[in-house]
Formats: sequence, C-alpha cells, structure tokens
Amino acid sequence: MKSFRLFSSGLAAALLWCSAARAEDTTASIKFSDPAKPGTLKVALMRGDLRIKAVDTAEIAVTSETKPQKQVRKDGLRVISQSSSYALTEKDNVITLDARSDGWGKGTPTDFRVTVPRATNIIVESSFGGDIACTGLSGDLEIKSMQGEIRLDDVAGGVVVTTTNGEIRANIRELKDGKPLSFTSFNGEVVVRVAPEAKANVRLRTQNGSVLTDFDEKSLVTKTESSPRTSRRPAKTVTVGGSHPEIQQVVREAVRVSVEAAREVAVAAKEAAEAARAGAAEARGETPPTPPVPPMPKMPPIPPMTGGQLVTGTLNGGGTEISVATMNGDVTLRKLESQ
Repeated sequence: MKSFRLFSSGLAAALLWCSAARAEDTTASIKFSDPAKPGTLKVALMRGDLRIKAVDTAEIAVTSETKPQKQVRKDGLRVISQSSSYALTEKDNVITLDARSDGWGKGTPTDFRVTVPRATNIIVESSFGGDIACTGLSGDLEIKSMQGEIRLDDVAGGVVVTTTNGEIRANIRELKDGKPLSFTSFNGEVVVRVAPEAKANVRLRTQNGSVLTDFDEKSLVTKTESSPRTSRRPAKTVTVGGSHPEIQQVVREAVRVSVEAAREVAVAAKEAAEAARAGAAEARGETPPTPPVPPMPKMPPIPPMTGGQLVTGTLNGGGTEISVATMNGDVTLRKLESQ
C-alpha cells in the first residue's frame, strides 16, 4: 500500500518553497496500482471547498490551499499561517484523500483542487461544510455533504448526491443504461440538465417549492401525485402550498431534527479536536499519554421526505432512472445547452 502524509505550515516553508508559490499551497501526486482499470478516489473532509477535475492523466494530483487567517492569540502573538495536514494513500486501486484531522476547532479550513483520470469513480464525504465541484468525469459519483453548494458539470456516470443544506446543480453530459441519478437536498434548490434527446424515467418531489421544466409536453409526459395536505396542480409546473399549516409543521419538525443532529456532531467534533490537540502536545513531549483521537462523527441523516407534490413520468419514452427531491426549494429539469 502506498501511503504518505503531507504537512503544510509556516515552519516548513523552506522545504516546500521549491514546489509551491507559498507555504499554504502544496501539491502531491499518486498513481493507481493498476492504471489500466478505472480506479476510485475517496475523499473525507472536515471543512473546506473541493474541486475535482477530470483530465487526460494516469495519476491523481492533489493541491491543498490553506488561506492565512488574521488572528491574535491570547498571548498576544499574531498567527501568520495555519498548519494543515492530510493523508494520501493507495490500496487495491483505491486512492484515499483523508483530511478529517484538518479543520478541527477554530483553525482555517483547507481547500483542495484535485485532478483525476476521466474514468475515476468518486466518493466524497464533507462533514461540516464547503462547496464541491466535479467536472468532466465519466465514472460514478457519490457525494454526501453537510452544507455548501454542489456543482456537477459535464459528467456521464451514475450519480448519488445528498446534502443537508445547499443547492445542487448538475449538467449531465450523457445518460447510461444501468446508471441511475439521484439528487436529494433538505434545504436548497435542485437543477438538473440533461440532453434534449435523453431518455429517462423521472421522479421529482418538492415539499415546499415548485417542480419546473422547459421540456415540452410531448417530450416529458408526466403525472402528479398529491398528498392529502396539498391540492393537485398541473404536471408541467407544480406549485406546492407552502403556507399550509400542516406543511409548515412538517418543515419545522424536520429542521428541528436536523439541528439537533448537527449539534450532536459539533459536540463530538469538539471532543475529538481536544483529543487531537492533546495528542499533538504528547508527540512534542509536553504532556503524558492521552487516549487516541475519536473517530469522525457520522453525518446526521436527512429526514425522510413525504407529502408535497410528486411528479413522475417519462422523458423521450423512458430510460435511465432520475430521482430528484428537496424539502425546501424548487426542483427543475432542464435541457442541457449545447457547447
């Protein structure tokens, strides 16, 4: 198994200067053990933006950037740069970018820019927030995010995206048989664009918003299913009665559940941060042995979505399964503009 860990800090500036324009911006690369087969990249982040771009390459390159933060400590010393670290490993054609130890406490989050082979499968989990963008990929995508915008451009594989708070925008270059697409946001608009000639079975749901499309009625044939809490609307543009008291109660309850879950994650993160700092001090010989750092807390699940309006139908006769759902926000299925 190939494995190494990168550290970026003001103290290491002299060592990194030859490969980075500044100490807070470092680059590393790693190859798959079997480049002839599609590999998988797994990314685990605490905080920070992530940009993944597919290029004609045989390796994965990771550039990390920690932005200096204006901060004065209690002892009066001014913080010029923040330390950051991540682990990059490879085993059985799976490369793992682990930045979960970064971003604990009050430190500055680290942003990542990653280039990968076009057929790479991507799995991302972002725990506390940050925008995520993926471009040019033909492999499968699985993204779980707590907060931040998710943007997919020019992708052509299976997709599963879930976020607690943030917009989802996806431009799908090609639909493939047996590669379904699923987009779920608790709080945020979802816009999916597919080619005008794409063939799909669609399932579009919003609890408190509208279902919209620019496909004509011949191309996109739909029917609308209404729950007892809402009235029936036209299938092409569906507006949900957001002012209905029962719907408001459902939304408030879902928000409460999400907030409580997020609070539990924050408490666990604080405890892990304290343990991480104690472990670092121990490594420097400043404190007696301490327990190991707790594992990263699990992200709270998105509450199940029921009620509202559910629009189902076929696009150009049916084909690949496309499912889109949001609790608060519009759901839009649009034609992909030609390049």
